[in-house]
Amino acid sequence: MDFLFDHLVWFFKEPEKAILPLKQRGLNVVKGGRHESWGTYNTLTYFGLSYIEFLGIENLSIAEKHSENRLITQIVETLAKESREGPAKLAIRTNQIEELGIKLKAEGLTVYGPLTGERVRADGQVIRWSLLFPEYAENKVSLPFFIQWEKSDEERYSELEEQRLIGSHILGQPKLESIGIVVNELDEALEIWRKLFCLEQGEEYIDTEINARCRILKLSNTNLLFVTPIGDGPAAKVLKEKREGPFLVNLTDTNQGHFFEMLDGYWRFQ
Repeated sequence: MDFLFDHLVWFFKEPEKAILPLKQRGLNVVKGGRHESWGTYNTLTYFGLSYIEFLGIENLSIAEKHSENRLITQIVETLAKESREGPAKLAIRTNQIEELGIKLKAEGLTVYGPLTGERVRADGQVIRWSLLFPEYAENKVSLPFFIQWEKSDEERYSELEEQRLIGSHILGQPKLESIGIVVNELDEALEIWRKLFCLEQGEEYIDTEINARCRILKLSNTNLLFVTPIGDGPAAKVLKEKREGPFLVNLTDTNQGHFFEMLDGYWRFQ
């Protein structure tokens, strides 16, 4: 079963206000559209087919009705009730979403979906997909959700190029090299993800900039960088103030060398 990184969901009260700070850093960010049936809306920044979605609540009363869509449940809890912004959830792309749901249920997970979704794009076109949300009953580790698009990768890439959403960053052709995910127990989290999704592991190393033990799970487009703090620093701060989950965006081919905090998350331009 093949998996590709699809996107990072970043909860943000007013997604349109993410546009200017990112443009000042040389990244192109555009208004995405509205999920009318979920009460949410977004802005987007693309790195090939991998992208970051800044997701906000447009209509709370609609959003509160969607207990099956665990992403909407999470944004209501995190953004509306706790008023906490920042990186929140990973979406992994698959073309076998039905089979994956069966496999994960057999592993003992609770599985929501597949659920159909759609977004009305700024130009009026409707984009459609299916979503799958696996969870452990005891919540022992945060898992991604899975997405299967109605159109093929080739069709989507061609459309994004035509709309000038790909290859449109001022700073050049940055690549979304990896997403950093902070966890309490590095070895346990890696073993769970590796077993469930059969991903190859990289070698462990220490990242002094975030002061953490690190190890990569490899996807063919954007890697997953798991980290556990070894002392005070950005990784420990996130784990203390928020919870386990994504917290760091690593971009390569930026012709820069900056590590900084922005929009309640961490960024590394290399």
